[in-house]
Order: sequence, then C-alpha cells, then structure tokens
Amino acid sequence: METLALGPQWLNSDYLITTFGLIGVLLIVFAESGLLIGFFLPGDSLLFTTGLMVTTNKIDNPLWLVCVLVVLAAVLGDQAGYLFGRKVGPALFTRPDSRLFKQENVEKAHAFFEKHGPKSLILARFVPIVRTFTPIIAGVSRMQYRSFIVFNIIGGTLWGAGVTLLGAALGNVEFVHKNIEAILVGIVLLSVIPVAIEFLRARAKSKKEPAAPTANTPERAPRGRHAKR
Repeated sequence: METLALGPQWLNSDYLITTFGLIGVLLIVFAESGLLIGFFLPGDSLLFTTGLMVTTNKIDNPLWLVCVLVVLAAVLGDQAGYLFGRKVGPALFTRPDSRLFKQENVEKAHAFFEKHGPKSLILARFVPIVRTFTPIIAGVSRMQYRSFIVFNIIGGTLWGAGVTLLGAALGNVEFVHKNIEAILVGIVLLSVIPVAIEFLRARAKSKKEPAAPTANTPERAPRGRHAKR
C-alpha cells in the first residue's frame, strides 16, 4: 500500500509504520500525547493507517492488542505531560520561542483548557497540537490528579482505540484502498478544522473589541439632557 507523503517522508504514516513497526507507532503516540517535541507528529493519520494495516496483515499483531497498546501509550503520554507541567509550572509561559517551541501553542492550549475544563482532556485528543499541550497545562494548573486520571483514560481510549478501529473497520473496503491518499488528507484536514475555527473566532473577537482609550485621550463631555450646562 503506497500512501501520499503529507509533508516530509519521515512524517508519512505509511513510511513510519513500515520502517519502525508497531514500536514506532507507540513511541509517536506517546510523544504526541504529552511531550513538547511531539506536537508536529501525525497522530490521527498514523492511527488510522495502523488499523488499516492490521486488517491487511501488514502489521502482524491482533487488533485488540494493538488497540490496548495504543491506548496505554496515549494515557502514559498524557501522564508524562501532566507531571512535566506540575514540575515546570508558570515558567512554561515565560519560556522563549525556539524552533520546536512556540509560546502561542501554550496559550492556545491554556485557553482551550480554561474554556472546557477537565473535559478538555477528552476533546483535545482530537485536536492536533492542542492535544500535546493540554495535559501539560493541566499540570501547570494543578488539576486534581484523580480527575486527571479519569479524563485521561477516557480520552486516550476514545482517541487511541477509536481512530485505530475506524481504520480497521474501513480496511476491507475496496473504496478505501483505491482512495487511501485522499482519505488520509481528509483526516488531516478534519483534525485541523477545530484549530482553524478557534483561530477565526479569536480573530473575530479581537476585531470586535474596542481599542482601549489612551491616557492622553480627553474624555468627552456628556451629551443630552443630563449634560451640565
């Protein structure tokens, strides 16, 4: 099965799975789930392709075992992110930008976490970039550990097993094999939609907000019948 390279070859799901096997998939899922360096990795398309390859016997492991291992890697990745966030704390928000770290990614994840609360750990699983930083923000915010574990397991199961099973379910459909490139591109685009929506909302909101008056701007005298004469 040849798939379209969505970017550099080393980010192509088919190439990654063929080269590194299931171990590589698990390491990537772990890194993307909570390590700062993992935000650019192709989690969604990777899991979909993994499920598809299991049904076509290109991954020589039973589907149930693959799903269990993927969920475990996803949960442990979020766990690592949470512990990192607790240790680093507010210093994360003052860390300078670098080639692999952008402060805006932290701010997006923080806004996402503040808006959705604990359930953001579930929702963020399906939003690229945000899913990497959200468990870290949960740690920075000192989210109650018991609640974190519960939502972490739910989110990791829905995303890890869900996307893998979707790929497996469609793996025997002839249309999928003939149009795998378009399907993978569609998965990437669908996963980016929530980020684009949040970006457009934030941009529209910033345009609607009136500019703050400067200190040198004189106050206008009140008008109407209540104005002083």
